[in-house]
Amino acid sequence: MSSVPSTVFLVVMGVAGCGKSSLGQVCAAHLGLPLLEGDDFHSSANVSKMRSGIALSDDDRQTWLDMLAAQLQAHPAGVVLTCSALRQRYRDRLRAAVPSLRFVFLSLTQDQARERVAARPGHLFPVSLVASQFETLEDPSHEAGVLRVDATRPLAELGGQVQQWLNGLPTVDAVAAASAPTSNPSLEV
Repeated sequence: MSSVPSTVFLVVMGVAGCGKSSLGQVCAAHLGLPLLEGDDFHSSANVSKMRSGIALSDDDRQTWLDMLAAQLQAHPAGVVLTCSALRQRYRDRLRAAVPSLRFVFLSLTQDQARERVAARPGHLFPVSLVASQFETLEDPSHEAGVLRVDATRPLAELGGQVQQWLNGLPTVDAVAAASAPTSNPSLEV
């Protein structure tokens, strides 16, 4: 594995059930960076709402996004963050904290997301809220610094796509909507 630069800031994003935590763990481990789980920073009020099947509003998410932005800035050597980042203004809030921030968008259908969420008993996010995530989602594929991948592909393949993208190489079955980072981080899977 090549030397990992200290400037990798990566958000693994998408709707509930897309695999943010799984891919985030792979990316963090192979980049040698800390992993921050966005769900860990929700207020108890937000968690209660979600557990009760109530979708979060933009106002509910604002303090959460501010906390995530502060966490990104608190890791000057780089970090991997899992975060739904459903709207462009949410992503822009995080980009304001770290202008070099990159996003990996795990894309899947609503039926696939419902099936995956249903298979996670005890998780704070119920199946009943999946539709609200898709209603809120603004596809980031056209934005700079975004790699779109098929969330249904094997985890090792997804990790490989992220590695190629971060190394400035073309990716297979992915939409890269930005120039590659100037650094050459390794993410070997």
